[in-house]
Amino acid sequence: MAKQPRILTGQVVAITGGARGIGRAMATAFLREGMRVAIGDVDVATAQQTAEQLGRGTIALELDVTRRESVEQFADAVEQQLGPIDVFVNNAGIMPVGRFIDEDDASAHRQLDINVHGVIYGCKVAMSRMLPRNRGHIVNVASQAGKFGIPGIATYVATKHAVVGLSEALRGELRHMNADIDVSVVMPNIVGTELGSGLGQSRASKILTPEDVAEATLEALQTGRFDVWVPKSVQAIATVTGVFPRPAREAIARALKADKVIWDADMTARKNYELRAAHSEPGLEPNGTEQLPEKTAS
Repeated sequence: MAKQPRILTGQVVAITGGARGIGRAMATAFLREGMRVAIGDVDVATAQQTAEQLGRGTIALELDVTRRESVEQFADAVEQQLGPIDVFVNNAGIMPVGRFIDEDDASAHRQLDINVHGVIYGCKVAMSRMLPRNRGHIVNVASQAGKFGIPGIATYVATKHAVVGLSEALRGELRHMNADIDVSVVMPNIVGTELGSGLGQSRASKILTPEDVAEATLEALQTGRFDVWVPKSVQAIATVTGVFPRPAREAIARALKADKVIWDADMTARKNYELRAAHSEPGLEPNGTEQLPEKTAS
């Protein structure tokens, strides 16, 4: 007999990077289920605008995930205004596109600070509050880049592999601690947000909407699922091809055009996102802030 979905009504959820894109779509889906939503973002003005538009008691708070004290302050404010955090979603992340050899070192540091350290801080802060209550759910938004090596975003791939590995380790640690705390790792394909602008499409999966990812995450909260592939069909492809030798896997990727989705990115279409991502961490600027990366394709 299938388990009944968990009732989420009244639960408090905190979402990092919630001002736009996937974070905003998650907030919308969670509100529909009667959850109490807080969104945090380094762009607090946009976060406040989003909260006002979503309504239903949504609160917006300033958050810089690269600083542990900012994450602590965010969590404190959420709990003061909404109550104990039941669900913590580590969603904030950036994805600059370009050849690894051309990557500015500041860009690499920025990706590690936001995509890896931001998630680590979020998990530590969330766990420190959930463990005394022996309940909660941590959601780490990774990517299918956390399972595959994708040309054109080498450092981003490294950060998402780190998020997947971290999530797996935390799941094991919480089990050893007999803690009733769930962990889910969300792994979407390319999503049609500003982050995904100018990118191609493989033959294995269509471009996703933020709502696709939000609904899959909502289902994970209701079921306690750990691996959240979006779309689910890619998990079957990964499982089957995983038993093949590397040359065969790479040949399949080429046949599906998965190896060119990022490599052939249209950098003109990505201009606005790339410039915003380059300024996403206060105090850490790239060399030549108005310089876009070269188009990756040779």
